[in-house]
Amino acid sequence: MKHLILLIALIFSPFAFSFAKEKPRLTLNDICIRDPYILPMEKNNTYYMYASSTTTDTETGSPVGGVKVYKSTDLKHWSEPVQVCVIPNGNWSRGVVWAPEVHRYNGKFYLFATINSNITWKAPKKDWVEYTWRATQIFRADSPEGPFLPLSVFPSTPSDQMALDGTLWVEGGTPYMIYCHEWVELTDGAMNVVEMTPDLSARAAQPQKLFHASAAPWSTGLDYPNGDRYFVTDGCFLYRTNTDKLIMIWSSFYNGQYAVGVAESVTGSVKGPWRQQAEPIFKSHGGHAMIFRTFDGKPCLTLHQPNSPDGEERAKIFELEDLGNTLRIKK
Repeated sequence: MKHLILLIALIFSPFAFSFAKEKPRLTLNDICIRDPYILPMEKNNTYYMYASSTTTDTETGSPVGGVKVYKSTDLKHWSEPVQVCVIPNGNWSRGVVWAPEVHRYNGKFYLFATINSNITWKAPKKDWVEYTWRATQIFRADSPEGPFLPLSVFPSTPSDQMALDGTLWVEGGTPYMIYCHEWVELTDGAMNVVEMTPDLSARAAQPQKLFHASAAPWSTGLDYPNGDRYFVTDGCFLYRTNTDKLIMIWSSFYNGQYAVGVAESVTGSVKGPWRQQAEPIFKSHGGHAMIFRTFDGKPCLTLHQPNSPDGEERAKIFELEDLGNTLRIKK
């Protein structure tokens, strides 16, 4: 009888009710995601993983680009996603979002998101892929859980460039955005840097080209049906090693496989010049990587694998070895 009374008490207790309402926990194998970005927040011992998300406009019924977030305390079990950004009416585009990443800067949280549009540019040469304009735009929130609102209704990358995958780097108190100048426009994609205003609301200078994709020995390119060979620049992310060397990880193709390589700044500054390391650090058909530290200080690499936009993509997390002059994935 005592056991029965205790069981009834547990079932109807507030704790039991909240436990019953708790949603099932997800693992990384349950989550289809490209370009995963993880932000650790020590204040609440939570990792935030951001992903693209498309919603529906309640008035028009049209699809609208946005961003959602998954939360975890152990990098193994994740919450159901919560919408943190929906591109508002009046924005230059409300198209599909790629590669969202969130940076903490000056007490706020800044979302860098690549937004696609239906604005068609003419192919730059005969028998080349026609393309629509895409650009990186910056949004801001008071919390890593949003809501993120645009700093401007216009893109943050130049309007005369097809750009994507913008990321933040602060050097000597000055904020910079590093972004990819799309291969579709250039054939040989480029990596650019531009100084931003202190509040990130606008560019403070003209962009500077850092390097082209073909500069890396490991970036072997892909063949387009018209016979041209093209070179991709994707997923730039900057990191200082334990010897204060500034390196950049970025993605392109290595012998037909999506891969992650390393460039190092000769001067230690974001403006370079940049020297490419000969071999990629990951070459198993996965990429668009970023680096974060666990709450016990371990550097980790996260990326999506495989690079096949058919629902099979999953976030993979690897512990890194910081070798001072480069990085290596732990076996």
